[in-house]
Amino acid sequence: MARQVQVTFDAAAPGRLAAFWAEVLGYRVQPPPPGFDALAAWGVPPERHDDASAAIDPDGEGPRLFFQRVPEGKTAKNRVHLDVRAAPGLAGDERMAALEAECARLVALGAVRLLRVEPEPPLIGGNIVLADPEGNEFCLD
Repeated sequence: MARQVQVTFDAAAPGRLAAFWAEVLGYRVQPPPPGFDALAAWGVPPERHDDASAAIDPDGEGPRLFFQRVPEGKTAKNRVHLDVRAAPGLAGDERMAALEAECARLVALGAVRLLRVEPEPPLIGGNIVLADPEGNEFCLD
């Protein structure tokens, strides 16, 4: 039986990171159930309201992204990262132009551009490596 997957990010500011990734992927920040303010109902103090957040695919197809506050900052390269498929089916200059356009959009949202990998056919189509606002690396592929 296939299982659903949730991708979990450690974060300093879960709400901000959830909003960033929602914009990157066309997701939305997951709201509490209608008519239910879970944090207030559970007695969570206001200073703890940004301890967790989530971004979900509005079509219900992609994995849920969960962001949890942790006290420590990022210290090393990610062992796992997301590839954002911004140019599927494109090759060469057309592919790289599409990746550059998406890179510019994401940098405006708070991403940091790290590296452009040039195409080297037949195995390497080219990509752009970025970091999200908390330094988590990801690729535009």
